[in-house]
Amino acid sequence: MNGIKKITDRIAADTHAEIDRILAEAKSEAEKLEAKYRAQADREAADARTKNEKSAAEREERLVSVAQMEARKDLLSARQSQVETAFNQALEKLCAMPVEQYIAVAANLLVQAAPKGRGEVVFSQADREKVGQAAVDAANKKLNGKLTLSGQTRALKGGFILVDGSVEVNCTFDTLVRLQRGEMAGEVARVLFPEA
Repeated sequence: MNGIKKITDRIAADTHAEIDRILAEAKSEAEKLEAKYRAQADREAADARTKNEKSAAEREERLVSVAQMEARKDLLSARQSQVETAFNQALEKLCAMPVEQYIAVAANLLVQAAPKGRGEVVFSQADREKVGQAAVDAANKKLNGKLTLSGQTRALKGGFILVDGSVEVNCTFDTLVRLQRGEMAGEVARVLFPEA
């Protein structure tokens, strides 16, 4: 899991400039929206001041509150989008790792997924040919196990599925990133948006 943390940290650094640009646009849009509602409220207050000054002030306050709420929603939406982008990029980087690194990550995951050192490892067709046997061999060496490379393949984006009898352990990269997203989304947001 250290690899995912390092990749997430690297993605945070790589995307920081993009995040700043998107946040600046979101803040600018929020300021425009607030200015629009404030200007509208000011006009309405001037027209109604002679009739009912209290009513105009309440209306202005409501419009400004709505504008601020819209601005907060826009900013939150932009931030959520960037966190989602960070996790998507982490998944892409996991799937595009160099072969040696991919073998090492897959072997470490196999060691964690198969502590008893048995089971059949199912990869995608491309990963089976590229890293399958090497990852199984590396895991067997660490475990002194009897893991085997399955003759079957599945449509996986990255990672593998370990089959031990009727039990399947899903170690696909998209599943691992999805599970980490639930645990790490707040931490990633703090890294991406330290001022928040």
